[in-house]
Amino acid sequence: MTDLHPFIAGLPKAELHVHHVGSASPRIVSELAARHPDSKVPTDPEALADYFTFTDFAHFIDVYLSVVDLVRTPEDVRLLTFEVARDMARQNIRYAELTITPYSSTRRGIDERAFMAAIEDARKAAEAEFGTVLRWCFDIPGEAGLESAEETARLAVTDGIRPEGLVSFGLGGPEIGVPRPQFKPYFDRARAAGLHSVPHAGETTGPETVWDAIRDLGAERIGHGTSSVRDPELLAYLAEHRIALEVCPTSNIATRAVATLDEHPIRAMVDAGVLVTVNSDDPPMFGTDLNNEYAVAARLLELDERGVAALAKNAVEASFLDPAGKDRLAAEIDTYTENWLAR
Repeated sequence: MTDLHPFIAGLPKAELHVHHVGSASPRIVSELAARHPDSKVPTDPEALADYFTFTDFAHFIDVYLSVVDLVRTPEDVRLLTFEVARDMARQNIRYAELTITPYSSTRRGIDERAFMAAIEDARKAAEAEFGTVLRWCFDIPGEAGLESAEETARLAVTDGIRPEGLVSFGLGGPEIGVPRPQFKPYFDRARAAGLHSVPHAGETTGPETVWDAIRDLGAERIGHGTSSVRDPELLAYLAEHRIALEVCPTSNIATRAVATLDEHPIRAMVDAGVLVTVNSDDPPMFGTDLNNEYAVAARLLELDERGVAALAKNAVEASFLDPAGKDRLAAEIDTYTENWLAR
């Protein structure tokens, strides 16, 4: 097969499933750890590779939360957000919906208005400097229960607090022992306020969790959804209603949600006609980035350049970018691809 890495590196892309804190590079994590020496997170970037080696999904959550604890001030929030955008721009990510968990910061004492101001200042500065457009998904940390759901919903719908860049409402954290239906009232409030529904589901539990996300939470996209392939009726429903799956191959291996890359269900998803998007989830923690995830998907799906470009356009279609913005980015992907192939 042709080496697609150079093509992918220059390909204009959108990313729909990537976490704010989980995108902190080793350089930023070590800087934050040095600011807060009471943390157990290593300050040596090389030691972070061992620290970010996970035994299972529960261990990943523990490590993730220890990094969350490094973000303690509005200055930390602004630094993290701007540097994440810088790393995205290096990968030619033109548009990203970054999943942010404001509850994790407000409960640690960061003033909610200062938090919102920090992410918005970073968003506007990043778009001006790098040309990367950021939008926010506020997600409920499922492990923190209904108190966190109430707080996240309040921050997402309250005029004067809700940030300008907010487009969607999600649900992350563990799935086992955290049933989706209990969050229905909070998703109802968010959707009534004009936000899109994008919960995680079916990553470490079965397809019934995906059904719950659709029926109870009004899901318009599903985070991961790896177990959907075990239910042909569900796959058909996802395909018919164009409910996209936010697929994160390397993440699924790192958290042991899938045993090996060769066993990843992305091929079955595509063969069933589901709208599949490729994403990096928590890239530095998993030793990856979006360019690498496209290369992985291209191998698993046996794609050429046009196939990779079509995959990139799936993310544009499934995004919450405005119609004119979608048209521009899709056209940019087409132009890049045709120019590449004409060389």
